[in-house]
Amino acid sequence: MQAAARTDVGIMRQMNQDYCYANTESEGLLPNLFIVADGMGGHNAGDFASRFCVEKFVELVRSAGKGVISKLSFLENAIRETNEQLIIKATDNPELEGMGTTFVAATISENNEMDVLNIGDSRLYLIDSTIRQITEDHSLVMEMVKNGEIKKEEARFHPKKNVVTRAISAIGIVIPDMFRVPVKKGDIILLCSDGLSNMVADNEIYDIINENRDDLALSADILIDHANKNGGKDNITVVLIKIED
Repeated sequence: MQAAARTDVGIMRQMNQDYCYANTESEGLLPNLFIVADGMGGHNAGDFASRFCVEKFVELVRSAGKGVISKLSFLENAIRETNEQLIIKATDNPELEGMGTTFVAATISENNEMDVLNIGDSRLYLIDSTIRQITEDHSLVMEMVKNGEIKKEEARFHPKKNVVTRAISAIGIVIPDMFRVPVKKGDIILLCSDGLSNMVADNEIYDIINENRDDLALSADILIDHANKNGGKDNITVVLIKIED
């Protein structure tokens, strides 16, 4: 398994409130772990939320006992506890009130099953001969698409595309979407913040990755460069994983 992770502040923002984590080696009971989080909140609250939640989640994964029966249930419980700890932090520090973060994480087993959890509009794509979004955005524009108010191709340019309807926040406990997806040799997985997906169309993302399948770091750099060339309106984070023998 190969992996590459990149994050960039973008052109329009002064602070990078994204945070990512990529480990191809075992992490507690998990064989590997990949995360992208996109923070929100005034001043440094978003920056704090994304970093805190990723680090707390990794800490919980590392400390898990051997009595874990269901990996998906364990991951869901780890998110719940991470959320509880974020609420405590916000209660203790009024400057962090209103903070929150999206969160998308994946782990890939030796028998080529990928477990994914998602909160918010950071995404996970599976790329083989095509590109397929595995996660579903928890956003206002996605609700509008479901309700038939706008077409899916209009969502990327909608003025309210950054309104998230679900996040790990200091307001209350959130339940993630959970997925189990088969993968195979040669597949590439992309986790990204909306700083990429709002700036670069899915077909362009596919073309860039497909043209550089043997160099994930180069793919990540080109994706970020394209997002910035298209406006760089938000922080941009990319984690790429390639399945090998």
